[in-house]
Amino acid sequence: MAARISAIAVALVAAVAVVALGVPTAGLRVVLAVIAALGVAAVAALTSARVRREHPVVARTLITVVVVAVSLIGTARLGSNVDTDLSLGAAMTIVLLGLSFLTGSSGQISLGNGAFMGVGAFTVAIWANHHHSSPLILVLVLAVMAGAAVGFLLGLPATRLRGPYLAGMTLAFAVAFSAILNVFGSWTGGDSGLQLPNAENAPPWLTRLYPASTASLSVNSVWLASLTVVAAGIALFFMSNLFASRFGRAMRLVRDNDVAAELVGISLPRARVTAFVISAAYAALGGGLWTIVNNAVTPSTYGFALSVTILSLVVIGGIGTIPGAIIGGLIYAFSNSAIGWITAHTGLSPQGNVASQLNGIIFGALLVLTIIFAPLGISGALRRLWARRTW
Repeated sequence: MAARISAIAVALVAAVAVVALGVPTAGLRVVLAVIAALGVAAVAALTSARVRREHPVVARTLITVVVVAVSLIGTARLGSNVDTDLSLGAAMTIVLLGLSFLTGSSGQISLGNGAFMGVGAFTVAIWANHHHSSPLILVLVLAVMAGAAVGFLLGLPATRLRGPYLAGMTLAFAVAFSAILNVFGSWTGGDSGLQLPNAENAPPWLTRLYPASTASLSVNSVWLASLTVVAAGIALFFMSNLFASRFGRAMRLVRDNDVAAELVGISLPRARVTAFVISAAYAALGGGLWTIVNNAVTPSTYGFALSVTILSLVVIGGIGTIPGAIIGGLIYAFSNSAIGWITAHTGLSPQGNVASQLNGIIFGALLVLTIIFAPLGISGALRRLWARRTW
């Protein structure tokens, strides 16, 4: 016990020292040190087998604290370009969590989650253009509610459709989404989309933590990245508890044997519609955060290609797993940076046909490699390697 306490104390001091190293102001140094201390304390508590065994909700809370703490420290220490990538990746992680639950737990295939993202994105943009001073949390809640409502309407046919027929229905929604937006062009802006009237700026308390010479763009990128990371952490916490809940177990029974599920009293229509609602709500939250980060929204962003990308990322990361969604979000976050590096080091023209298709080429190659070498996704492969460890 004494050795464990000493190790925790040393880790705490080391983490605080490393995090505070090179931080420009005392205020930011204190904030980062507190975040690092919380992360180390959470890791220390997670090393207790008793906590993991007897208090699973506490263990999941601690895991969330660790993930969020590491991400927040990263947003404060990395550049604005990385922060922007991290913002988009955190929002995508939320979307992947919803689809992972729908496909991995309930066994329903959806090719329309890109359109569900668009529902949340345009809800945020439309509301912001008509109600400039609404609190951010209210706008995001409205996006979630809109996504849940559309998911409910689209989930009703899911009670009678299976496999490719269900995928075809969601595919039709994804393809028709842009046309639906154009029908309501007076609200959605048609093909040109909408611009937010006011950009989401960092609050004064965060601005004061940085030197006066720091560009406002850098502070705002830190704020947006922190906002999306915290939102992703909250979504992660609720989804991890949902996976482990009685409802999550019921959904897995519906996926594996719907006849047995009915025999034990589970309502199949209610379970399937609920799964669609949850998945759509998560996708809408991710889309709403994308609009806030980009300060604009266009229909072309939320086409069928995005839905395919989302499904590919779920498969690459690992269907039905929380780590798989996080891995998929990280892959998406830094895919644009990877494409930029490839074009810079291979001489490809950024405006050329090959460079414009690199995103699809990379995701397609990763998907093929994953199916061949890691059928359970990257998270499944890592879990298998961990189980085979000899130390």
